[in-house]
Amino acid sequence: MSLYFSFPQISSMKLVITIPAYNEERTIGKVVLGIPKKIAGLKEIRVFVIDDGSSDNTANVAQKSGATVIKNSSNMGLAYTFKRGLEEALRMKADVIVNTDADMQYDQKQISGLIKPILDGKADIILGSRFKGKIEYMPLRKRLGNRLATWAVRRVSGLAVSDAQTGFRAFSREAALRMNIQSSYTYTQETILLAAEHKLRVAEIPVAFRRRAEGESRLVSSIWGYAKRVSLTLVIGYLNYKPLKIFLTLGLGFFLIGLLWG
Repeated sequence: MSLYFSFPQISSMKLVITIPAYNEERTIGKVVLGIPKKIAGLKEIRVFVIDDGSSDNTANVAQKSGATVIKNSSNMGLAYTFKRGLEEALRMKADVIVNTDADMQYDQKQISGLIKPILDGKADIILGSRFKGKIEYMPLRKRLGNRLATWAVRRVSGLAVSDAQTGFRAFSREAALRMNIQSSYTYTQETILLAAEHKLRVAEIPVAFRRRAEGESRLVSSIWGYAKRVSLTLVIGYLNYKPLKIFLTLGLGFFLIGLLWG
């Protein structure tokens, strides 16, 4: 059964866009400037950059481009930075929150389409699916890794998502309030597990994914390392959200072994 929430009048709604950033001085300004200044049905749009202890000029460039900026005291990682951005957006009384990446691989002009199902009251969380949209370039190892991780998330969550790793996603305020992230690495899979646990309505829209213009991913430097950490996140998440199912299964297994042995 899905949760249905009452929204304020659309014309009075506030959108806060959160951008976790780590050493992205070359692209962060373009990302901030590419965000629409007005979207039909919204009263206010705020852009909020969370600088994850960058050693370059990321914070200054973002601020000069018009974003509100806060900085982590050191490099805390994507999961912590995403969670902090979500909490700050809620403090800013956001009605809708969009998270996007700082590397310019997502087209910020698609934000209006991303949030439309939330504004229409048809969904609580929207994922911008690269695999349903257009991918300009993605290395084969990352494409396969994304497909495998998404398959695992579908199996664990029971939600038919096509892109569990997308960094371009939107949350209603009520959905954001339920995102109690425990992972120390990434938020992408755990937010979907939480959505399933709280019976939130998850939808996807196709989005364009550009070739990364500058450098390598700060998150996925090794596909095998990423796979191991994602696997651990899923196992821990499943233990957190489905403990009864797991321990009943294990208990039944040991009971049957004991019965046969006896």
